Amino acid sequence: MTVPPRPPARSGDEPTSASDRATATDGDHRDPGHGSGPEATSQPSPPEPAGARARLAPLTRLTRLTKVQLLAAVLLGALGFGLVVQARQTGDGDLSSLSQSELVRVLDDVSRQSERLDAEARDLEETQNELRSGTDRAAAAEKATRERLDVLGILAGTDPAQGPGITIRIEDPQALVDSATLLDTVQELRDAGAEAIQFGQVRVVASTSFTDPSTAGGIVADGVEQSPPYRIVAIGDPATMESALNIPGGVLETLHQVGASGTVQRRQDLTVSAVREVTGPTYAVPRTEN
Repeated sequence: MTVPPRPPARSGDEPTSASDRATATDGDHRDPGHGSGPEATSQPSPPEPAGARARLAPLTRLTRLTKVQLLAAVLLGALGFGLVVQARQTGDGDLSSLSQSELVRVLDDVSRQSERLDAEARDLEETQNELRSGTDRAAAAEKATRERLDVLGILAGTDPAQGPGITIRIEDPQALVDSATLLDTVQELRDAGAEAIQFGQVRVVASTSFTDPSTAGGIVADGVEQSPPYRIVAIGDPATMESALNIPGGVLETLHQVGASGTVQRRQDLTVSAVREVTGPTYAVPRTEN
């Protein structure tokens, strides 16, 4: 039997026989990098696929973000701890520098002030309760009014006064003490807390005047002329008033500079007997509510 001749092979034709297909397949899967010789051993490893890198990118970003957050939390904690320690040191620094005696004095001052405030609060509560009670309201109001009148009578000089205080005797043999010096003495006593003052036979109040007479040798207080030695009675805290008169540049030093002298004595029971007559105002009238 006659076999027809095979057509010539073309470059673009696929192999037709099984052996040819096997040969072609083996040629296609042959790795050029696995050839023999020195060049085959120095070839680099194949690169990582792009899909794997895309899957690992979120995990890498999450790891970096977690580290940043942890570092920020540590820094914030350290900052908060430092602020707390600094605040405690600042709060304790006011008293930590004081000595034991100074701390005791501060504690005593606070205790005395607390006791005074407690006593005032109790008195105010008692007065409030008396005024609010229905049966004793009138009596409590009358009592409070009388106490107020007594205080105003002493301050205005219309009532006598008694209590602890000091006496001042001013010797002026050469009649060199003028009215300004006597006025400074009265002002110094008032600044020291004197509640009632008497100069000779005159009750000293806010409107009292001191003038020099036309002839030397005395002081005119509210129109009453008085001659040395002068005597002043002041009711108040004896220690405070005496200290005020003895300060450098004070009343006693001024008297010594002009050639006079002053003697101060403390007393626990003094009486200011001079009073002033009550006179009505000429121009002022009580203000009426609209």
